[in-house]
Amino acid sequence: MDVICKQVHDEKTAVTVEFVGDGGDVISVQMKKSEQSEVDRQNAVTKAKALMVQVAAFEGEETSSRIEDCPEDESPAVVSLRKEQEVQASTSPEEQLEEGLDGTFPASDPVSTTVSSIPTGRTDANDENVA
Repeated sequence: MDVICKQVHDEKTAVTVEFVGDGGDVISVQMKKSEQSEVDRQNAVTKAKALMVQVAAFEGEETSSRIEDCPEDESPAVVSLRKEQEVQASTSPEEQLEEGLDGTFPASDPVSTTVSSIPTGRTDANDENVA
């Protein structure tokens, strides 16, 4: 599934992130709002991705071997998220901006404004006759 867009729905008690695939498939992740969770519109996508990694790893022996490789209090999703944040921290803001603009190229391409220099048919002579 190739994700073509992400939608974040911020409601009173929860934040829902929807990942929409190119074939029409939708994966929804709903996260309950609380003082401890600190989930909001800005960090919802990152937290939803971390939850999906945890769910993907939650299966039989595969889960136990991955957890053994991680420190006791960290899940594979937390380790993965920290690695991603380290990579983002190592890139310059200009590189991050360029990557973001590349991902939204048609919408980020500035539209040039033009002014027509062709007269619309009104002249000063017509204005004098009216007065």
